[in-house]
Amino acid sequence: MPRLAPVPPPEIDYTDPVYWNGLIKMSLSKFFILCVLNRRPMHGYEISKAVEDTTQGCCSPTPGALYPVLKEFEKGGYVTGREEVVSGRKRKIYTITDKGRTAFQVAVKAWAEVGACVSANSEGICRTQDCC
Repeated sequence: MPRLAPVPPPEIDYTDPVYWNGLIKMSLSKFFILCVLNRRPMHGYEISKAVEDTTQGCCSPTPGALYPVLKEFEKGGYVTGREEVVSGRKRKIYTITDKGRTAFQVAVKAWAEVGACVSANSEGICRTQDCC
């Protein structure tokens, strides 16, 4: 049987806003998942809707993006999950832990620093050495 040649990955177009939006939104989704869980425990669909509402539609994590992050957070001890029956349906309710709250506070500071750096250098001229 002949071997198929590997398909090279597509070349990244760094001039495409879709690339940058996807990259930024993926990172922001993790931040906002911790943010909404910092308010109260929620099941997956509630988390997704709360993130979407909180970000005014900027970040709308799909189930395919949300559940791997929740699994990662649970494995790392940032959230806990417990099964519960909600409106007759079995749901997993996620609750942020103390470690998750600490991670969220660290993330708030990191995003504030990055946001300030991006704003300060938005003209394309890096004026500070601390963030570029």
